[in-house]
Amino acid sequence: MDRLSQQLSFLLEIDKLKSIARQTLISDGSRREGDAEHCWHVSLFALVLAEYGPAGLDVSRTIRMLLVHDLVEIDAGDTYCYDAAAVATQTEREAAAAGRIFALLPEDQSAELRELWEEFEARQTPEARFAAALDRVQPVLLNYHTQGRAWQEHGISRAQVIARCGHIELGSPRLWEWVSAMIEDSVRKGYLQP
Repeated sequence: MDRLSQQLSFLLEIDKLKSIARQTLISDGSRREGDAEHCWHVSLFALVLAEYGPAGLDVSRTIRMLLVHDLVEIDAGDTYCYDAAAVATQTEREAAAAGRIFALLPEDQSAELRELWEEFEARQTPEARFAAALDRVQPVLLNYHTQGRAWQEHGISRAQVIARCGHIELGSPRLWEWVSAMIEDSVRKGYLQP
């Protein structure tokens, strides 16, 4: 296959991300968010909220990470973060998916996108920590504005959300302050179990 054919094959394959449903409802509460919508939305979070990231943040790299971070869910599915059994196999399933999906691209692009995905997963760089923080801020915002319906469906508690989202502080102390306040308000309003 020539380069263009490989690139188009990859682009056609990732169209499947549009059909992967997440647990989080969209802000009007009418339906569950799709993975592709989530990647787009959280990428715009990076663009709009970059001033709350670390000094010297490479916003473009952060956005590129966010655009590819969930592509593995085409094969691995969206793992509900509070499902312990699914989380136990998530790393293995997603690594296998990354191997297949990124390999559809020409070698140089395959390596570049795989590196971005691995950087996001490792959360070692300022860009990856900020991207991971935004990946947690977005569902909290949506859960809050849908009166915690997805949290309530699964009986999620304040402690679970804090455990899941605590690393936001590493990527953005200011956003963690805001999320912490939103979590506490969610408990007061009955969106989250205390």
